[in-house]
Amino acid sequence: MAKVRTRFAPSPTGYMHVGNLRTALYTYLIAKHAGGDFILRIEDTDQGRFVEGALDIIYNTLKITGLKYDEGPDIGGPVGPYVQSQRTDIYLKYAKKLIETGKAYYCFCTKERIDTLRANSKTSGDYKYDKHCLHLSEKEVKEKLAAGVPHVIRQNNPETGVTTFHDEIYGDISVDNSELDDMILIKSDGYPTYNFANVIDDHLMGITHVVRGSEYLSSAPKYNRLYEAFGWQIPKYIHCPPIMKDQHHKLSKRNGDASFEDLLEKGYLKEAVLNYIALLGWNPGSEKEIFNLKELVENFDYRNINKSPAIFDTVKLKWMNGQYIKNMQLEEFNSLAIPYYKKVISKDLDFMKISKLLKTRIEVLTEIPNFLDFFQELPDYPVDMYIHKRMKTNLQNSLVTLEKFLPRMEALNPWTFENIEKCCMNLISDMQVKNGVVLWPIRTALSGKKSTPGGAFEIADIIGKEESIKRIKIGIEKLKNANK
Repeated sequence: MAKVRTRFAPSPTGYMHVGNLRTALYTYLIAKHAGGDFILRIEDTDQGRFVEGALDIIYNTLKITGLKYDEGPDIGGPVGPYVQSQRTDIYLKYAKKLIETGKAYYCFCTKERIDTLRANSKTSGDYKYDKHCLHLSEKEVKEKLAAGVPHVIRQNNPETGVTTFHDEIYGDISVDNSELDDMILIKSDGYPTYNFANVIDDHLMGITHVVRGSEYLSSAPKYNRLYEAFGWQIPKYIHCPPIMKDQHHKLSKRNGDASFEDLLEKGYLKEAVLNYIALLGWNPGSEKEIFNLKELVENFDYRNINKSPAIFDTVKLKWMNGQYIKNMQLEEFNSLAIPYYKKVISKDLDFMKISKLLKTRIEVLTEIPNFLDFFQELPDYPVDMYIHKRMKTNLQNSLVTLEKFLPRMEALNPWTFENIEKCCMNLISDMQVKNGVVLWPIRTALSGKKSTPGGAFEIADIIGKEESIKRIKIGIEKLKNANK
C-alpha cells in the first residue's frame, strides 16, 4: 500500500476561517494516523483575491496549533515548488497535452459573448458553455493564436453518458455528463484555475487522500475526467459537511464569521479550539470529548465523519474551553491571566492568589476583568446587599458583626490567610451564630459584590490589612446611616 500523503491547500485570501482550520486539522490527522506525510501547498492562482499578510496568517496558525507539515513553501520538499503561481509552466504543459488528445481546446469567446450565454441561461437552466470554439478548424485556431487573440483553455467533457465517482463519506455519486460544463483550465492571464491546478498538483505531489468541503462534490466528476484523460490514479475523496452558524446559514469568511485569530482574541485557548473543531463533523465513537492533538491522531478515523452539517455552538465551545482552563496547571493559567489582570489592576497584588480563585470559575480568558474590578477599588454598593434571607443577615446584625470584627482585624498580626480565617471563625464562635451571619457582611464589605471569586478570607488576604480595614469602616458607616 502506498504511503498516505495529504495536503492542506489554502488560498491566501484573508484570515483563517474555522472551516479552513478544520480542513487543515482533518488533513493532518488522516496523514499522521496512518504514519504518512502532511503537505502545505499555497493555491494563489486567483491573484485578484490575494490579501497581503494572508500567507503569514496561514503559517502562524499551523505553527500555533501544532499542525506541523512535512513539506511546504517555506521548508521545501522533493515535489516543489509548493506555491501554484510558481508552477504556471507545469500547468500549461499539461493543458497542451490535453489539447493534443482532444480532451481540451482553445476558446476565444469574448466576455460579451459569455455574458450573453449566461444571461440567456436564466430562462433555459444553469449556464453551460456551448462548445462554440471546439468546432473551430485547426487553421482558425493557429491564426487566432498567432494574432494574439485573448483566449482560455477549456476541458472537453462528453455530452452523453454518466460519470460516477466514489467519496469516502457520501459513497458513490453519479452525474449525467450532459450536466458537465467545459470548465476553464487555463485563464486568459496564463494562470490555471483552481479546478485544473489542484488535479495536476495532487497527482505530481503523490496525494493519496483529498480532503475538502462538500461544496466541491459537484466538481468531482470534472476532476475525475481529468484524471482519466491523463491515465492517472484517482485519489480517495473525503468531502466534509459544511460548518453552520445556525440551521440555515453557513459559517463564512465573507460574512465576517469568527476566524481562528478572533477566537484567540476572545479568550479561547488554541487547544480547546482545535479540540472543538475536530468534533464538528467527526464522531470519535465514544462519549469522550476532550482530546489533545496526540489523542486525536491516535483516534481519528475519517470514516466516522458525518454527512450532516455541523452547527458551530459557542456555548459548547465555551464549556470545552472552561474544561481546559480547569485542567491546566496553576502557573500556566496565571501566566495567561496576568495581561488581563493588568487591564483592571494597577495595585501590587499577589496575582497567583487571584489565579487560584479564578481558574475554576471562568470559561474564557476575556471574562477575567469582570471578576476583578473590586480588587482594584471598592464599588459604591447599595446597603441592602447586607440583607440576605438565607444567611439570616439584616442591617442590624450586619452592623454588629462589622463593629465586632474591626478591632480584631486591627490587632491581627501577621496578616495571613490562616490568621484571617481563624479570626473570623473565633468571632462566629464568640457570637454563637451561624457562619453566614458573620461571613456574609464581611465579604460584602470587602468586595461590594453579590458574587465574588473567593470568600471573605481570600479577599482580605489578597487586598491586604490596610485596605481591608478601610473597607470594613466604609461598611460600618453605610450601615450606621441606614440604621438611623
